[in-house]
Amino acid sequence: MSSAKAFTFLPLGAIIQEFHVNGINILQGFKTAEQYKQYNGPYFGETIGRIANRVAKGKINELNGKSYQLPVNNGPNSLHGGEQGWGKHEFDGPVNVERNGQDAVLFKYLSKDGEEGYPGTVQVSVWYVQKKEQINGTQQEVLYIEYEAELVGDEVEETAINMTNHSYFNLTGKSSIAGTEITLITNKYQVVDDGGIPTGPIQEYPGISSGKTFTLGEKEPDVDDCFVANTDASSVPVDTRSSPLQKLVSAYHPESKIHLEVHSTEPAFQFYTGKYIDVPAVDGLPARAARSGFCVEPSRYVNAINVPEYKSMMILKKGQKYGAKIVYRAWSA
Repeated sequence: MSSAKAFTFLPLGAIIQEFHVNGINILQGFKTAEQYKQYNGPYFGETIGRIANRVAKGKINELNGKSYQLPVNNGPNSLHGGEQGWGKHEFDGPVNVERNGQDAVLFKYLSKDGEEGYPGTVQVSVWYVQKKEQINGTQQEVLYIEYEAELVGDEVEETAINMTNHSYFNLTGKSSIAGTEITLITNKYQVVDDGGIPTGPIQEYPGISSGKTFTLGEKEPDVDDCFVANTDASSVPVDTRSSPLQKLVSAYHPESKIHLEVHSTEPAFQFYTGKYIDVPAVDGLPARAARSGFCVEPSRYVNAINVPEYKSMMILKKGQKYGAKIVYRAWSA
């Protein structure tokens, strides 16, 4: 058996560049950091922050007793940390470290006060632990992801954080995710307006049942929504790392026989079937179009910072730590 690493990473955005299962790279990406800088409109593999997903009208309404204007880069809203979110910045690393008794690689980034309009200087750490695990006689390639952020500057008493990884998965080895079988832990989701901002209610997603498998077709179902695994917003701490890992999404493709699971301590996850992917052919890589990958983005609720009963899950105060864990498991069987 080869002990080749299944995963590769880049200092740019602490990007997860490759995830190999049975000879197939199941992630969308590019060959060089330069290509990510030029062509990565879809955020392939990026570490997203300060706030993943959307902030309504690009504005934090109330933090430190004032409001903050963020870049408007997605219709009328701010998306994925602004024009130059964390996924577009160079991290320090990779540094080989030990983390909880495991060999890990660490990437760190210092986000300055005022960057993309966000208050406070924040130290961000991303740990990746790669393992091969035997589960029921099958070898799984597993990536443990851990996020931590601390407010290290003295500019403000609090800031807002919501990190995720924005990998696009394709288990087919082909240009489309069609035929992939998906199972979600829940069908409860945040009902949104045309711009992707929640309107308030958490309801059941039409046509999807909790724990029941459905198949992605060539165009349908077309999903780009935040599903809520924990509907008790008040129970979500700013550091979820001590919460149990839950299997949010399972995916399988009957032709490649590749299975994928995404587990997380986070209360919600955006599930996106890749409708807006539009990347030209570059340097031997084929063009990537709609439905060339799907995303599972574990995170806090969308726009939680502007919803009084949700905002505590996203507020990082001086002396606290923000934290989250995500686990990717994949195997061929």
